[in-house]
Amino acid sequence: QLQASGGGLVQPGGSLRLSCAVSGFTLDYYTIGWFRQAPGKEREFVASISWSGINPNYADSVKGRFTISRDKAKDTCDLQMNTLKPEDTAVYYCGIRPSSRNQYTTWGQGTQVTVSS
Repeated sequence: QLQASGGGLVQPGGSLRLSCAVSGFTLDYYTIGWFRQAPGKEREFVASISWSGINPNYADSVKGRFTISRDKAKDTCDLQMNTLKPEDTAVYYCGIRPSSRNQYTTWGQGTQVTVSS
């Protein structure tokens, strides 16, 4: 299962760090992804990383501001979000998929991120 945490209210330009705790998987063969869903919009991809740590991917809208990482010792995947903008406001979800496949198979509960002054 996946457990997301770390959301909250932050002012524009601020930072937040989300964390996804993962259990029940042999993670060497999986990719962890972060997605977000704003009110009235579809869920969209934010970032992903294979458990080997290679090939991190980012949506164009967050490149240079967000950094995805994983901690093998803790079985967690973090999303460091800097220079946050109001348009980053959304519920953020972490998901997991086999690295050999494109479809995410398991999702954590969402964590709310609100960027507002």
